[in-house]
Amino acid sequence: MKSSLRRSLALPALLVLCAAGCSSAGGPAGPSVPTPPARAAGLCRALHAKLPDSVNEFRRGTTDPVSDFTAVWGSPAIELRCGVPKPEVVTEGNPHYDPNAPSVEIDGVEWLAERRSDGSVRCTTVHREAYVEVTLPKKVTGDAGDLGALTDLAGAVAGTVPIGIV
Repeated sequence: MKSSLRRSLALPALLVLCAAGCSSAGGPAGPSVPTPPARAAGLCRALHAKLPDSVNEFRRGTTDPVSDFTAVWGSPAIELRCGVPKPEVVTEGNPHYDPNAPSVEIDGVEWLAERRSDGSVRCTTVHREAYVEVTLPKKVTGDAGDLGALTDLAGAVAGTVPIGIV
């Protein structure tokens, strides 16, 4: 009886271990998936369907986990997240609020650009009904902070996420 009990527990234990350790194909995890409100979620799904196959000559990959709110291109990846919260730097009352935060308009889409400690640049749309965040790795931006890759995304954003103060 003891051996049958051990066998019956062995399979569930093996399944639990595999679920914990075998769930990834060994690749890096993708961008964290935001949880936007319903209106923003619909806009993000529309954007996801219109995203280009390539950005800055990098082919679109598959995110892990797969989501209509995230997308990646290249390696290290250009990462897009749609439906993120309003950036702290443009949120009045936040300790990081900066009314003079640098932004740039690219093909009709205004982006707030924030240099990160690893050399990447996080760009977030402003004045849109859903916030779209794109992280450009240093490999793409270089030391000068080149944001040219956003030109490949601006049309999709402008065509699916309307201007509106949120």
